[in-house]
Amino acid sequence: ELEKFAQNKDVLDRFIEIKKENKKKLANYIRLKDGDSFSPDFIVDSQIKRLHEYKRQLLNILVILELYFEIKEKSLNDFTPTVFIFGAKAAPGYDRAKGIIKLINEVKRLVEADEYVSRFIKIIFVSDYSVSYAEKIIPASDVSEQISTAGTEASGTGNMKFMLNGALTLGTFDGANVEIAQLVGKDNIYTFGASSDEVIAHYKNADYCAKDLYEKDEMIKKCVDFIISDELKQYGDEENLARLHHEIISKDWFMTLLDFKEYIKVKEQALADYKDRAAWGRKMLINTAMAGFFSSDRTIRQYNTDIWKL
Repeated sequence: ELEKFAQNKDVLDRFIEIKKENKKKLANYIRLKDGDSFSPDFIVDSQIKRLHEYKRQLLNILVILELYFEIKEKSLNDFTPTVFIFGAKAAPGYDRAKGIIKLINEVKRLVEADEYVSRFIKIIFVSDYSVSYAEKIIPASDVSEQISTAGTEASGTGNMKFMLNGALTLGTFDGANVEIAQLVGKDNIYTFGASSDEVIAHYKNADYCAKDLYEKDEMIKKCVDFIISDELKQYGDEENLARLHHEIISKDWFMTLLDFKEYIKVKEQALADYKDRAAWGRKMLINTAMAGFFSSDRTIRQYNTDIWKL
């Protein structure tokens, strides 16, 4: 019923207006909770989920570093200002996950110290991420980061909540992203990366080598090596940065570097497409309209038909 309004300018304008209102609410909430904030005119690109290597928050921050280099070195002034929001907690003994949290906050401080780049990029890692925070972040988000290594996410429901609230999925063909892509169509989602079959084959054949990608690609090498640069060390824990750098090159069990090049290409495309507000509004509406498939009513009905037969 909602989809038929996909060409209705008044409805689309209202969708866009509601999204901006929710950005203002989120900005105010972050200001109160964390003493930080952002402009509601920014794109809101969010990755909120448990901090785990397979969910690849590390891939996200490495690509944000590449965007930082592009803006700084090429003096890009047509980059659509974007706030990258992270919300996550690490398990108590999960040292590497904690190290990634530290890295994200260190890159945040690096960007904030750059007067030019900080006009275009802002990073916020919310403190004490919880349902209360999610209730503000999800309705305010334009881009939903669902970038786990294909074949590692059982389903995921955060991507459904983002979809329902008109955020566009930027993700791999993993978990419920596959069904979202089928529902909304290729023009209303941003997908990238190796398939689960390809990832499984790499594990089976033991033929994925992060060091090869690192050594053969200048862009990847530059971003990975920046982790141990003097420029970043001034904001962070030198031992943690050195350990992360070593582990990316020597292990990279969840294939952070495998999808790097395709991810940045698709991410930049999504951020550029946002400039066409009418087209983006249509994508938002279609995502919201198609989210009905994920209702619990439909799910339980299908379970009963296929399995319980009550």
